[in-house]
Amino acid sequence: KVDYDVCSNYGNWLYSAGIGNDPRDNRKFNIIKQGLDYDGNGDYVRLWVPELQGLKGADIHSPWALSSAALSQAGVTLGETYPQPVVTAPEWSRHISQRPGGSSHPRGKRRPAQSPVQHKDRGIDFYFSRKKDV
Repeated sequence: KVDYDVCSNYGNWLYSAGIGNDPRDNRKFNIIKQGLDYDGNGDYVRLWVPELQGLKGADIHSPWALSSAALSQAGVTLGETYPQPVVTAPEWSRHISQRPGGSSHPRGKRRPAQSPVQHKDRGIDFYFSRKKDV
């Protein structure tokens, strides 16, 4: 069964894009936190993203932060079988964790193993701010 409501989905897409009516300034949608809160084991992602089916548990929400060994074991090659992230938000790091051996726990801390290349003239805030006069 696919759950679909035109108005709700459109409103959620606008909200996650950071536009629309929101009384809070500098509102950001934290996709990693949402994934962990509502799909902690990654079953929904695994259903719709078959390229990541080999990843266990919450690791599926941030494959770019995994070790090369963990990715290789899952049959994932960033940039080939699954794309590199375009940007990563600093807020995500507090929701990405790793225990020794590569398994994740959703509430710990860990820095990403590799950061995506950012546009040389634009910091991460450019992509998440409403002001685009750069």
